[in-house]
Amino acid sequence: MAIELSYQLIALLFFVAVLAGFIDAIAGGGGLLTIPALMWAGLPPTAALATNKLQACGGSFFASLYFVRKGMVKLSQMKLAIACAFVGSAIGTVAVQLIDSSVLELLLPFLILAIGGYFLFSKKVSEEDRHQVLTPTAFGFTAALGVGFYDGFFGPGTGSFFALAFVSLAGYGLAKATAHAKILNFSTNIASLIFFAIGGKVFWLLGLIMLAGQAIGATIGSRLVITKGSKIIKPLVVTMSIAMSIKLLSAQYDWFAFV
Repeated sequence: MAIELSYQLIALLFFVAVLAGFIDAIAGGGGLLTIPALMWAGLPPTAALATNKLQACGGSFFASLYFVRKGMVKLSQMKLAIACAFVGSAIGTVAVQLIDSSVLELLLPFLILAIGGYFLFSKKVSEEDRHQVLTPTAFGFTAALGVGFYDGFFGPGTGSFFALAFVSLAGYGLAKATAHAKILNFSTNIASLIFFAIGGKVFWLLGLIMLAGQAIGATIGSRLVITKGSKIIKPLVVTMSIAMSIKLLSAQYDWFAFV
């Protein structure tokens, strides 16, 4: 697989990744920008998805690192959830090659839109921690494993699904849920990347260029999660949920498709 890399193309993809990393650190949905950009650069769909996982690893890693350093996340308490998310994503990445995903494609826009509505209207979405519904063990084997599988199988909105799970099931406040969601998202990204790399689908040069941009955007975005909290998270989650739903519906019905 070979494409022509000009300085203009490199610069464009870098800045797209910066913006995507910023959005991903706060609300998820940066793939709305990066996947079309990679396909526009000349990558076939599977290679675009695989390369997107590489660059997304940069954003999720640096956002996770920032949250851990600031004490918002204790990795020792997340070992099981991280492992479950990794395993789920690995299984999903394999399963997507064997299972028809058309039903999920049909339902997903409405599920993501429902997430946006939940964050907009639910009284549980606040800065305060609330009642914990699931123990960490139960959370790992249900939410972390399930959303991890979804990320490997399909992907759009994974960060929002993880954040929703932490708010509704773990009882976390919004900023804390966003920080923990990013840790699990890094785990799922790594798992998918490994299996895509084994299949030879990753365009490493472009992916690494965009990874650097993701790192910058994610660092800026994660700082805002801590300083602004729900003031910036909630409206951006709602906005990205609407945007992802429109994107997925447009792809299904061929309305002003982005890619």
